[in-house]
Amino acid sequence: MPRQKETRSSIQVIDRMMSLLGALSRHGSPVNLKQLAAETRLHPSTAHRILSVMVGSRLVDRIEPGTYRLGIRLLELGNLVKSRISVRQESLPHMQSLHQELGETINLSVRHDDEVVYIERTSGNNSMMRVVQIIGARAPLHITAVGKIFLAEDGPEKCAEYARRTGLPRYTDNTLTDADALAKELEKVRRQGYASDDEEAEKGVSCIGAGIYNDEGRLVAGLSVSAPSDRLNKAWAAQVRQTAERISRAIGHQR
Repeated sequence: MPRQKETRSSIQVIDRMMSLLGALSRHGSPVNLKQLAAETRLHPSTAHRILSVMVGSRLVDRIEPGTYRLGIRLLELGNLVKSRISVRQESLPHMQSLHQELGETINLSVRHDDEVVYIERTSGNNSMMRVVQIIGARAPLHITAVGKIFLAEDGPEKCAEYARRTGLPRYTDNTLTDADALAKELEKVRRQGYASDDEEAEKGVSCIGAGIYNDEGRLVAGLSVSAPSDRLNKAWAAQVRQTAERISRAIGHQR
C-alpha cells in the first residue's frame, strides 16, 4: 500500500507540473504565481514548490520573484527531438496501413533539385508495375504526382522558371510539356490539396499524391499511391491526404 500511495503521489506531481507548463505556454510574457495558481487550480504554495523544482531543472525560468516563463531547457529538448525525427521512420507505419487499405503500392519521396527521389515504398509481391521498383529512383517533378505538389508549393513564378530550365521533357503521350498547361494543372493542385499523375511518367500507371509538412510548415516529402490505371480509384485521394496529414502531425506539423 505505501508504494502504491507513493506512485499515485508521483503521478499527481507530474500532472501538476504539466498543468503549469501548459499554463505558461499560453502566455507570451512572464506570468506571476497568483495567476498560474488560479489557472491550474493549485494552491499557491503547491504551485510555488513545483515551480521551484522546475526552475532548478531549467524547464522554467524565474524572471523576478514570483514571475515565471518557459525555460531554455525546453528549447534544447525540442531541438534534440527534432534532430532525431526521421520522416521515413515516422511514415512507414502509416504507409503500411494505407497499403493494407488500398492494396496498391505506396511511395514516399522527397525533392532533390528538379527531381523527386523515392526513399521508401510498400507493395505486394504480385505488383506488375515497373515504376519505383528501386528505392533511390528519380523522376522529373512535372511527371509525378508528388513532384507536382512541390511545384505547386513553389508558386507560379518558380514553376515557370522550372519549365524554362528543364524544357519539360516528354515521357509519355500524357506528359505535360506545355508550360501553360502545367501552370493550370498546378493551380488545380493548390485548390484541391493533392495531385495526380495520369500515365504521365509511364504508360498504364497512374498515381495520386499529397504533401507532408514539418513543424515549420515546410513541405518536406510526399506520399503517393501508384497503381495500374484501370485499378486506380480517384476516391483514394481522400485517404492519401489523410495519411499524409497524419504523418505531418507525427513530425510536428500543426495546422
